[in-house]
Amino acid sequence: MHPHPHPHHHHHQPHISPATPGGSTASFDYNNRHSKKQRGSYNCGRCGLPKKGHVCHLPPPPVVTPAPTSSSSAVAAASLSSSRPPPPSSVRHQSSNLRRALSFDDIDMRCDSPELGELGSELDLDGSGPGGLPSSCTWEVLRRLPPAGLLAAAAVCKGWRDTAKRLWRAAEELRIRVPPRAQLGFVGSVLQKCPGLVRLSLRMESDVEATMLACIAFSCPNLESMEICISESAVNRITGDELGRFVADKRCLTSLKMEGCSNLGGFVLCSSSLSTLWLSDLHSLSKMVFNCPNMREISLEFSWQENDITDLVGMVDNMGRSCSRLQNIHIASVRLSHAAVLALTAANLRSLRMLSLVLGAGITDASVAAISSCYSKLELLDLSGSSISDSGIGMICNVLPGTLSRLLLALCPNVTSSGIQFATAQLPHLELMDCGMTICDPSSDSPSSGGSNEFELQTTFENKLHLIYQKLIIKHARLKKLSLWGCSGLDALCLNCPKLNDLNLNSCKNLHPERLLLQCPSLESVHATGCHKLLVANIKNQVTNNSSHTVSGKTNFLNKRALDGSKRVWAPYGLGQQEFDDDKKRRRMGSSSRNCSVVLD
Repeated sequence: MHPHPHPHHHHHQPHISPATPGGSTASFDYNNRHSKKQRGSYNCGRCGLPKKGHVCHLPPPPVVTPAPTSSSSAVAAASLSSSRPPPPSSVRHQSSNLRRALSFDDIDMRCDSPELGELGSELDLDGSGPGGLPSSCTWEVLRRLPPAGLLAAAAVCKGWRDTAKRLWRAAEELRIRVPPRAQLGFVGSVLQKCPGLVRLSLRMESDVEATMLACIAFSCPNLESMEICISESAVNRITGDELGRFVADKRCLTSLKMEGCSNLGGFVLCSSSLSTLWLSDLHSLSKMVFNCPNMREISLEFSWQENDITDLVGMVDNMGRSCSRLQNIHIASVRLSHAAVLALTAANLRSLRMLSLVLGAGITDASVAAISSCYSKLELLDLSGSSISDSGIGMICNVLPGTLSRLLLALCPNVTSSGIQFATAQLPHLELMDCGMTICDPSSDSPSSGGSNEFELQTTFENKLHLIYQKLIIKHARLKKLSLWGCSGLDALCLNCPKLNDLNLNSCKNLHPERLLLQCPSLESVHATGCHKLLVANIKNQVTNNSSHTVSGKTNFLNKRALDGSKRVWAPYGLGQQEFDDDKKRRRMGSSSRNCSVVLD
């Protein structure tokens, strides 16, 4: 007969259930076959003698609440923490800010957590985890694992498995890359781990069908944002009717972004919560009906196929009447015309701030006049690929001098350097301007002499002679980004922009190195792919000189040697030591933040 173990053993672990000792051994050595024979052969914690058959006569230690030291205590803490009272108010107050449960920034999946205060009744932040590691540290370590690592960690022990489950349940955002041979159950099994998911992003490398939408609708009842990106090898087979049913059923959905929408055929979207809609690769839509009164942003990109039969005028008319709160509109289609612009201006969208109508060769200066007369508070205007001229730019400058900060006029062959120069002079709030492929050399794209009459070629060349050897002088106080990519007709360039940090000169083949002047001390990157070697060397030289001149400059300080003649020291006249130190610190910080790189891809 052996006496019952002394009560002091229960004082150290008052909350451990009788079934936990086996779990504690498995957490340390999961594959140890002799672990059961070692149970009970521990020594006494007071005198050091074997505990089996031993009655210790030393006085028991005082009853305190020490931190548990075994992995079984962590398991019990995780499994029974829901029955304890919530953590103190001080702990809850410190963890009231938003925190990430899973951080997969550069991996395929990423999850975000809600406030840790909501998890206070589940997670014992003051307890210890496996191996004596505090539970808060276990949480922080596991939340940084990729999904595969998190699944593997859940198989180590019960404590890690419970923590992993809490991490999945706390996730609000998830990003998944679906491999080519993955089945639908792969996505469903991951989504079922995250019942509180509100933002979902899928990178599909396999075909997408309606069953995927059904799986998402079933597994994510509170979904607010969904994005589906399609790889080149995948096909999006979702139809317009299936997409319309999904949007109508998800009453919490506020943002929907989907690529590869070539099989929609037509759709009817009805939602009172949807505010952002991005659809790309659209083609030959028979109908497009929007019934989304809270829509704020819409982006519709159509394919470049010439056989597209989409009625853009009817679509724009319906969109303007049913989505009266639109603020940002982006439409990219070769079928954009002046009639579509008139339908948009007839809607009189009072909240419109950003308008992008791209690839519409039918958009002319008359279209710009209609836009300027109706929307006088635009902050962004993108008419790339249109047929507007310098006259249209003049209309824009007359109406939008106080609000327009971003102007994009790439691929506009009728725009010259005079129009660009006038825009930068008349738009004081301009921060971004894209004029790529506007100032082009027509001789590079002219047909061969064998296919046309020599007289016609000479006449065409003389008519477009004014487009060659153009000079551009820009002086602007707020301009930060300027793109002149593909401007092969540009001969000379002078920039005096103190805040310019990004300059694109790719394929400016005819820009002379001697006629380039960059007075831009804040430049961080200059793109010069396809430029002449002498031009690239001149850019590097000017960027280096501007940076060194701005950082060091010229000072009136004299150089002296110390009393021992060992080194030179500054000897400023008329400056205190504190002002001198601040000046050196300011110059040192400037030298590290103004390094400009010339990008040559």
